[in-house]
Amino acid sequence: MNSFQQTIAKEITCSGIGLHSGKEVNLTLKPALENHGIKFVRSDLQNQPVISAIFQKVVDTSLATVLGNDGAIVSTIEHLMAAFNGLGIDNILVEMDFYEVPIMDGSAGPFVDMINKAGIVQQDYEKMVFAIKKPMEFSENGKSVIIEPSDNFTITCSIDFDHKLIGNQEYSIDINAESFANEISRARTFGFVHELEYMRRYGLAKGGSLDNAIVLDKDSVLNKEGLRFKDEFVRHKILDSLGDFSLLGMPILGHLKLHKTGHAFHHAFLEEFLKNKKYWETRYI
Repeated sequence: MNSFQQTIAKEITCSGIGLHSGKEVNLTLKPALENHGIKFVRSDLQNQPVISAIFQKVVDTSLATVLGNDGAIVSTIEHLMAAFNGLGIDNILVEMDFYEVPIMDGSAGPFVDMINKAGIVQQDYEKMVFAIKKPMEFSENGKSVIIEPSDNFTITCSIDFDHKLIGNQEYSIDINAESFANEISRARTFGFVHELEYMRRYGLAKGGSLDNAIVLDKDSVLNKEGLRFKDEFVRHKILDSLGDFSLLGMPILGHLKLHKTGHAFHHAFLEEFLKNKKYWETRYI
């Protein structure tokens, strides 16, 4: 983990469609000063409202992570936020002309490529972290998050799906820019045919396709190119968790152990984590 804060070297733009809205959106990343944090601005709305990417601004986690402020929202932010977290980007302004972040190929890979093309620059201020002092466990209905002291930022994730192509999977990784880019960032979101049909019936997943998600039926992966990793499913769950945990506003120095978790459970854990200061301290690396 870099000891100093980082931003990007220059402005860069991409376009794509939203997973749920199916609408085209233009997204621009802009460098930001030290201690700015990560903020979204809705350029399509009057007064161009700004929304900070922090836990306290989360307004929905049912299908994606949604931030809101004074009636304005930004949705499906988790893959972009994972890219920032994985690459160690602390300060950036994200300008959007619609409410939903483009889904791209269903992973964080295109955002990693975009950030690397813009260039990453080290800033003059030191990076502050949540350093874990003693183990904390949060569990409910067979799901759990355990966080333990460590000199690294490590994630161990396990999942269990009643599908022969997924089943039980576990993956553990020390997160740094290189490991994230190579092992996690290109793992795509996934879903099942019956879920997609159900969501479309209710006006959701309008932009979902085999171009931006792994889709499974009862027996097989429908994507002609197959999987990028044999355990792509659990790797994507780690990607999602990186996006969600980035909303603490500062990196974690500790070992996260996740079992069968999702967006809503991650945010429930964050709420407990921030209330229980006996488990952590804030300090410079």
